[in-house]
Amino acid sequence: MRGNLRRLALPLAALCVLVVASTAGGASKATTLVFAGAADPTYLDPALVSDGESFRVTEQIFESLVKLKPGTTLIQPALAKSWTSKNAKDWTFALRHGVKFHDGTPFNAAAVCYNYNRQYNFTGAFQDASATYYWQTVFGGFKHNASSDLSPSLYTGCTTHGKYSVTIHLRTPSGPFLPGQVISSFGIQSPTALKKYGADSGELRNGTFYPTGSYAFSHPTGTGPFRFVSWTVGEKVVLAANTSYWGPKPKIKTLIIRPIANNSARLQALQTGEVQGYDLVAPEHIATIQSNSKLKVLNRPAFNVAYVTIHQGTGSPMNDIKVRQAVAYGLDRASVVKSFYSGRGQVAREFEPPQLFGWSNKVQQYPYNPTKAKDLLNSSSCHVPCKVDFWYPTGVSRPYMPDPKRNFEGSVGRATSVTRTTSWARSSRRTARSSGSVTRRSSTFSPRLSGRRASQSASRSTSGRTS
Repeated sequence: MRGNLRRLALPLAALCVLVVASTAGGASKATTLVFAGAADPTYLDPALVSDGESFRVTEQIFESLVKLKPGTTLIQPALAKSWTSKNAKDWTFALRHGVKFHDGTPFNAAAVCYNYNRQYNFTGAFQDASATYYWQTVFGGFKHNASSDLSPSLYTGCTTHGKYSVTIHLRTPSGPFLPGQVISSFGIQSPTALKKYGADSGELRNGTFYPTGSYAFSHPTGTGPFRFVSWTVGEKVVLAANTSYWGPKPKIKTLIIRPIANNSARLQALQTGEVQGYDLVAPEHIATIQSNSKLKVLNRPAFNVAYVTIHQGTGSPMNDIKVRQAVAYGLDRASVVKSFYSGRGQVAREFEPPQLFGWSNKVQQYPYNPTKAKDLLNSSSCHVPCKVDFWYPTGVSRPYMPDPKRNFEGSVGRATSVTRTTSWARSSRRTARSSGSVTRRSSTFSPRLSGRRASQSASRSTSGRTS
């Protein structure tokens, strides 16, 4: 956290609006900051999680070789001072000297190689996507793939050159490799603590990975500006300032992160002083916050994209391209932005926000045209009304979907009763330690000739990051 909330901005995983409370001279002198998240972390081993609520905590404890310049997508030094590659296959990093993990273990080239080799050598349950989503996203498979569905590993090895230089070897040249290392899943962890507290013990439970050692719950150990103190599930995570931190020292002594799932409850906690900051602010609450001179909203350009996922599988009407096209023409994206984001959003043109490399304004667009959508449906294998299952999360909020139930209700023309509910863990690679569930409603898709709401494909225009 480096004395402010900068490290709460997640690389390649956008936050919503960050709101901090300020009082006359009091905020800068406070020794404890209580910050409200939307849910508990999944685990505190960053290699084994892929959700923002976990990264919110692990970003304070761990550091990667590189990081993003706040407010941008520019790569900056972190635990590596510099790096070079002549062929985009072999990347050599010059490491910082004199850095120690929170348990006193020296940070050096051997520790870096240990961390990358640890994930490369994962076997069994650790090769499930619920355990190693970001390793598989960036590097593909493992040294010994247990499934033919896994691709050959992009990572092939790591070589140390003395104590403070290391080369990471890739199977083929890779442009995305370097920016991928800003992801919290590649935070460097203490090899001593990983071994001591059983970090490499885990199993699948009902299709979801679960660590069986104590490291991911009670002993996360990194080099970051805050060290782990305790985690009381459902109540709080407590972190303490790392007084030996190699960079700018934290300006607060204690950081407490509380899970508060409800948007209005987070706002109320801020207003009453129970918390001094929170993110994932509901757009309709912005005006209330701005009207209070003791509170401050910190904005940034759009960096979240909300979208409806179309699932093609056995028996799905979405297997028919005409049905998929009908959905595209039947969604009134502009009305979604206006209705759900209180003027703080814009219609997305594609899956990436404009700040990312590769964004294009030349992607084919599907303007709202309910008449064309109906014609497509009636000429498809699923005539009007076309019945589909619509899944959405409950008990959680996201920057791109602050009120999932309300979004669902505005996304379909008609909906019947709930037909099934499953855990948020199984739907989004989270575990039973995290709150929330996923609800499926049977709905009929019948494009409306009028109506203000439709399902989302909108890019949020505000998010939290401090300077």
